[in-house]
Amino acid sequence: MTDSPQAQLTLADWRAAWLAGAQPSDLLRLRRQLLQAHASDPAWIAQADDAQFEAQVARLQALADAEPDRAALLARLPLFGVPFAVKDNIDVAGIATTAACPEFAYVPGRHATTVQKLVDAGAVWVGKTNLDQFATGLVGTRSPYGRPASAFDAQRISGGSSSGSAVAVARGWVAFALGTDTAGSGRVPACFNHIVGLKPTPGRVSTAGVLPACRSLDCVSVFALTVDDAAAVMAVMEGPDAADIYNAVPAPSGQGPARLPARLRLGVPRDPGFFGDAAYAAGYAAAKARALELGHELVELDFAPLHAVADLLYSGPWVAERHAVVQPLLAERPQALDPTVRSVIEAALKFSATDAFRAQYKLRELAQKAKAVWDSVDVLFVPTTTGHPTSAEIDADPVGVNTRLGRYTNFVNLLGWCALALPHALGSDGLPFGVTLIAPGWHDAALARLGLAWQAARPGEPLGATGRGHASAPAPAGLPFPASQPTLPIAVVGAHLSGMPLNGQLTERGATLREATHTAPRYRLYALPDTTPPKPGIKRVGAGETGHAIALEVWDVPLHAVGSFLALIPQPLGLGSVELADGRWVHGFICEGHVLQGARDVSRFGGWRAFVAALKAGTAGDAVTEDPPLNLPAVQAEVAEVFARYEAALAKHDLEALGSMFWQHDAVVRYGIQEIQHGAAAVAAFRAGGIAVGPNRRLERTVVTTFGRDVATVMTEFRDDGDPRLGRQSQTWVRLDGGWRVVAAHVSRMPQ
Repeated sequence: MTDSPQAQLTLADWRAAWLAGAQPSDLLRLRRQLLQAHASDPAWIAQADDAQFEAQVARLQALADAEPDRAALLARLPLFGVPFAVKDNIDVAGIATTAACPEFAYVPGRHATTVQKLVDAGAVWVGKTNLDQFATGLVGTRSPYGRPASAFDAQRISGGSSSGSAVAVARGWVAFALGTDTAGSGRVPACFNHIVGLKPTPGRVSTAGVLPACRSLDCVSVFALTVDDAAAVMAVMEGPDAADIYNAVPAPSGQGPARLPARLRLGVPRDPGFFGDAAYAAGYAAAKARALELGHELVELDFAPLHAVADLLYSGPWVAERHAVVQPLLAERPQALDPTVRSVIEAALKFSATDAFRAQYKLRELAQKAKAVWDSVDVLFVPTTTGHPTSAEIDADPVGVNTRLGRYTNFVNLLGWCALALPHALGSDGLPFGVTLIAPGWHDAALARLGLAWQAARPGEPLGATGRGHASAPAPAGLPFPASQPTLPIAVVGAHLSGMPLNGQLTERGATLREATHTAPRYRLYALPDTTPPKPGIKRVGAGETGHAIALEVWDVPLHAVGSFLALIPQPLGLGSVELADGRWVHGFICEGHVLQGARDVSRFGGWRAFVAALKAGTAGDAVTEDPPLNLPAVQAEVAEVFARYEAALAKHDLEALGSMFWQHDAVVRYGIQEIQHGAAAVAAFRAGGIAVGPNRRLERTVVTTFGRDVATVMTEFRDDGDPRLGRQSQTWVRLDGGWRVVAAHVSRMPQ
């Protein structure tokens, strides 16, 4: 557990402290005291010495002194003053890199590229963490520096090979830590310590300055308490590096999408294979149920081709890459290696160059079969591992248990995919269970956004073993995010909507649905004559004309595909700008005005989908030749939104916001409120300029009781926590030049 419930844990915590005026010289020295109190924990191989630590503090303090505007400082240095740990196979200048083998140790003269980028962004490295020797293992027990245990059970393994990094994050000693991940070393420890483990697409993050395990497959991974933090750290680290021969940066069009569809097809194993672990089987069943609750579809898959890929990693010649790293040491001082690590690496001696090429051919064959999985699913949704063994179980069968732990991790890098390990829940035994999301290469940004949604759906879920829960509030603005394919948001209102005949023109170009919303209430929708398939045209109304809120969807279209999409838009349609309900403007379909003369006005249906449904049901009626009545669903939505904003503004005494919602006239007394609603004392404080803090209010329903072209009477029902009575607020709305405004409101209470 953290030594103080007030300790800074996440990037948001550290940013808040700096924005509040905390000094690096004070806060970081306090953190150093916490670190030194745990310096003997086997999670650490070494911590920064006094000179190394104080040099970093002095640099940050000088930066803070030179820039009094802390917001500007954080904009320039997004990781300012954030402590992090580094797995001890990644170089940090001036401190030994041991790879958990003292006889192999060397002191690098420069940081690894990833470490340098983090330091340049303001982060503070505080120490080197333990690992399975030469990053060989998923267990965390193969080190002469001790065995880190799971932060939840001293008898259970921490997982490896990035054992110390995961434990340091789970216990709240650092905000994030670097690991490496070749076969699951950044994911299995995340699961066993109830934290996030982000494994990027191979080549996306430089491995220059990283002691290789399998150089062609290695990735630098990130451990953090939240997806926000892991994504921000990755965003700082990613990018080109000429010093890394395996670094790969695609052209913008080759980057993956920014987001995935709202409703996903999640690939799950038909036979998960938990080897009799009932707790993990129950955990995975609960995780799948949660995915269904979030609206996703589960698609069962045969994972045999993926397991065949995984078998190549240790049973094939790729193990020779490990031998290439330690060959001199193995020849001269074989006793320096952990016995299990030595046995794994010496297996490379039985493979020939011919075997290596045959394995490459086999991998290509299996990769083609594996690629087909993305035709039926969007993301793989797998248990991160198959069970949480004790240290004694590892001693009894070190290789067999390790192999089982990699069932859902070993194949990912061989296929060039990315993965995100997420905490799900603590089981009845108090041990963590986690799932991993796997996506094609370069889908890192979209995977991170999916992970954000997963964590946001469970506010209060423990952050590692820190004793704190995950906040429901979004991450602070200003945190970087992994790069994704540049897109152009385009609003569609008709045949390109989801499920409509032309939607394929978007999806086949890699476009993804960003949101379903409405236009501002300043548009009319017309059914265009003689179009195949039937299409609408949308028109923005002029001053004094009656407009409507029209349902639409906003799609993110890859920028490189916009031209080919535009080429498919027939006359009289085109691409212009459309105002959304919240005031944003996006590119969207518009129509030449001359074809709308005599076209059927279908605005009263609120959108093209509703009109098409009415046509099929035979309820569309005749053409409307005069202004249609007020769009009831759109008004209801607007009223609910405005009512919620009104109540929030009232509680905060936000006069500017309130003024924008009400008709302003000298003869109107605004902000009138009966004493029975919140109490006389609160009202008096409100009228005196204080903040009226009312009870927690929940909107029950909104009903438009009467309506006309320019006036509506609305009744909203609500309840306050602790009050058994039903509250009703009657509002009179009038359409003015600036839009709909409340001109009168009255609140009453109905006894139960």
